[in-house]
Amino acid sequence: MKIGYPCINWTIGCKGDRTFRLKSYSEERLIDTARNNLDCLLQMLRFNVEHNILFLRITSDLIPFASHAVCRFDWLSYFRREFEEIGSYINHHDIRISMHPGQFTVLNTPDLSILENSNRELLYHVRVLNAMGLDSTAKVQLHVGGVYGDRREGILRFIERYRRLDERIKKRLVIENDERNYSLNDCLRIHAETGISVLFDVFHHELRNSGEGLDEAFALFTRTWKAEDGIPMVDYSHQGTAGLNGKHSESIDVERFERLLEQTKPFDYDVMLEIKDKEKSVLKVLPVLFRDPRFRSRSSV
Repeated sequence: MKIGYPCINWTIGCKGDRTFRLKSYSEERLIDTARNNLDCLLQMLRFNVEHNILFLRITSDLIPFASHAVCRFDWLSYFRREFEEIGSYINHHDIRISMHPGQFTVLNTPDLSILENSNRELLYHVRVLNAMGLDSTAKVQLHVGGVYGDRREGILRFIERYRRLDERIKKRLVIENDERNYSLNDCLRIHAETGISVLFDVFHHELRNSGEGLDEAFALFTRTWKAEDGIPMVDYSHQGTAGLNGKHSESIDVERFERLLEQTKPFDYDVMLEIKDKEKSVLKVLPVLFRDPRFRSRSSV
C-alpha cells in the first residue's frame, strides 16, 4: 500500500500546473511554462520521497496545449532529457504514478469532434508516461462519461470506442465509478466486456451505488486488476463539513480514514487522497499508516 495526493503540493513553494490562455500561445511560452512544470514536478517527487509519500497523480497541465491542434512543437523530443530524469527518479524510488484527464475527455460522447479531441488528449497522457519510461502500473484514469438520455447505450458506446483505442492507451487506461452517471456496477459491466480495470472511488460509491457495502465493493473491483497493472488503485475523500452534497473535504477526518483501513483489511491497494489540502492530509494520516502492515514506506523500498 502506498498513499498519495493529486497534482499540486502546497508546501514546496512552486506551482507545477501553470498554464496560459490559448490566445497567448507561442512556442516560447510553451517551453517556459513546461520547463517550470517539469522542474516543479521533480521537486514535488523529492518532497514526497522524503516524507514517505510514494503515490502521485501528475497534473494534466504538465505540457499545456500538448494535445491541441495549435501545438506543432515537438515537446517530447525537446524535453526528452527532463522526462528521462524524472522517470529515472520515479523508478529508482518505486513511486506509483497516475494521471486523470479533465471533464472534457469523454469517450462515449455522441459528438465525434469531442471524441477526436478526447483521443488526442488520452494519447498525450500516455506519451508523457511512456517518455518517463514507466511500466504499465502507471495508469490514466477516466470516467465512463455522460448518460445522454440512455445509460445502456452510453455503456455500449464506451465499450465500442474502447475497443478502437490505440493499444498504447488501452495498456494504461482504467475507469472510475462516479457519483452521478455510472456506478461501480456499471463499471463492472464494462470490465466484463473489455477487461479494463476499475479504479474505485470511495466517496463516489457512497453517493451512487447499487447497494454494495464497502467490503463487497472491494471484493468486486479488486478482481478487475491484472498482475501487470499493479495493485488496485483507490480514490478516497469524504463529504466536507460545509457546502453542497458531494463536495470534497478541505482536510481529512483521520478517524474516518482509520475506519476505511479497518474495513478493508483483507485488501492491498494504493490510495489517492482527493482532499483539498493535499499533502497536508497525507502527512496527517501517515502515523496511522505506519501501524498498518500493508503500508510501503521509503525504508521498505
